[in-house]
Amino acid sequence: MNADVLFFFSGHEAVIPIYEKLEARILAAIPDVKVKVSKTQISFSNKRGFAFVSFNPCRRVKERPEIWMTVSFGLGYQKQSPRIDVATEPYPNRWTHHVMVGSPEEIDEDLMAWLMEAAAFSASKK
Repeated sequence: MNADVLFFFSGHEAVIPIYEKLEARILAAIPDVKVKVSKTQISFSNKRGFAFVSFNPCRRVKERPEIWMTVSFGLGYQKQSPRIDVATEPYPNRWTHHVMVGSPEEIDEDLMAWLMEAAAFSASKK
């Protein structure tokens, strides 16, 4: 893990195993992914950004797990799932979905299918 990622998780070290599993699965499943670390998020991109890790809260404080990170992804439609905390349409036919992840086990086949679909959607944009 590079120094930028470690700095991003400063104060949230307990989340690192969750992130490591997410990053490993994305890099193994989706070709030509670039990872960019900024002050507020880590982005995964191919042609454009398709998945993002942040600490932007989706749920109210009392509903959040003790250890958590938000995984966001974009699709051309609103995905329906009880796991999706918030979905917004910032532009027509561009939906951003936010999922709160609190354990490595939540980096499962459902989440990975959504992220692979988001990567294909990103790659198809002109």
